[in-house]
Amino acid sequence: MGILSTRKNKKYNYQPRYYKGEGNPYELKHKFDDYRVTVGNNKGLKTKLNNAVGDYKYNADKTGANRRVLIIIGLLILVFMFIIDFDLSIFSLKR
Repeated sequence: MGILSTRKNKKYNYQPRYYKGEGNPYELKHKFDDYRVTVGNNKGLKTKLNNAVGDYKYNADKTGANRRVLIIIGLLILVFMFIIDFDLSIFSLKR
């Protein structure tokens, strides 16, 4: 047993008596697993990081959520600066 390795969940091949369909009806699967590269048995930190960067790079953000989050963060920072009475004149050149 390694110190840094994670414990794998046990898998059972139970099939109900009167089930006539394909596969296991009790299989737990996330609905987006077919579209992601980052899920599964990725060994090592470098592989996980490369998969995450590749997934982010090649799957474009169609809804503009990233831009919206950045705008909200910027507005919250400006409101915070206004509340604490931050003086912006420290960024100007003094002559």
